[in-house]
This record gives sequence, structure tokens and C-alpha cells, in this order.
Amino acid sequence: MTTSPGSSEAAPAKIHADRPNRVLQIEWRDGHQTEYEFTALRWLCPCATCRGEGGMPGWLDSGPILTATQTTLIDVRLVGAYALQPTWGDGHGTGFYAFTALRDECPCAGCAAGREAAAADTAAEPGGRHHEHA
Repeated sequence: MTTSPGSSEAAPAKIHADRPNRVLQIEWRDGHQTEYEFTALRWLCPCATCRGEGGMPGWLDSGPILTATQTTLIDVRLVGAYALQPTWGDGHGTGFYAFTALRDECPCAGCAAGREAAAADTAAEPGGRHHEHA
């Protein structure tokens, strides 16, 4: 799938599922580019079955070994102007991956370093809170 989602600022500028290389590529409106390997993307599934609900852990919390079928992207659809809904080879397709969450989980080195720095800043503050919230 290659598409240009709606005009929402949180939406990517371009999305491409590169099935032969097993990566989902997103170009964000600010020019940043992200690649999610299919397996990593499946581990991010936010649905109630995978993440749990009502205080109960989800299936992914049990540490399963994902099969090739479970990490094969069959389809990916837009959900409004705010999320993607992938369908996996095992038929699972209930997870709505919000664009904001996908951007927050960008696996590139720069974004990962930014998350680590933010976590270190939070841990250094009294009570573990950012100074803006103190």
C-alpha cells in the first residue's frame, strides 16, 4: 500500500508496505522517515487481545514466539486520519496503530536516543517528574 493520508498534521505524508523486505515505511510530514520491520510492528499491536484490558495482561505479555505467518503483513488500511489497521497472515486485524503512537515508537537511532534522554531527565527530577509538571 502506498498512500498519502488526509491533511491531519499527525498523519504521515506517505506510507508504503514493502512486503518483499518485510518493512512498513512511513514518511512523516516533517520529512522524518521511519521503517518498522513487520515483526517489530506486530509486537507493537495495541489491541485488547494483544495488550490486555481490565487489568488483565494481553497475549503479547505472555512472551509468545511469533511465527512467520503472524508477522506477515497481508493488508494495511487507514482508519480515519489518525491510525493504521494492519491485517496479519494469521487473520489478526483488530489493532488500530495511532499515528502518534507509531511516531513515538520510531525505532531509528535518533528517536531511540531522544526517548532515552527524556527517560533519564524524568528519572533525575525529584519524584521522577519532568520539571514542567513539578
